Amino acid sequence: MSEQGQSVEQLQAQIEAARARLSGTIDELAYRAQPQQIVARQKEAARASLMQATHDEDGALRTERIAAVLAVVAALAIGLGLLRRRRG
Repeated sequence: MSEQGQSVEQLQAQIEAARARLSGTIDELAYRAQPQQIVARQKEAARASLMQATHDEDGALRTERIAAVLAVVAALAIGLGLLRRRRG
């Protein structure tokens, strides 16, 4: 009987441990699904991408990339200005 009692106690302990794990998993999923958390993760990912694109491994600015982006922005601005002038 003690062997069966031990087995039931072990099963109950396993069930409680599984419930605790599932509860933690559900709480984590609910937290991750919150819109504020989604936005925060997206902001952090964008920030990390920007840093990776504009800085090298040592943290120094990649001036050639920044200059290229600024040149594209300037070209677009000039192109839009010329297009507006032509229409007007």
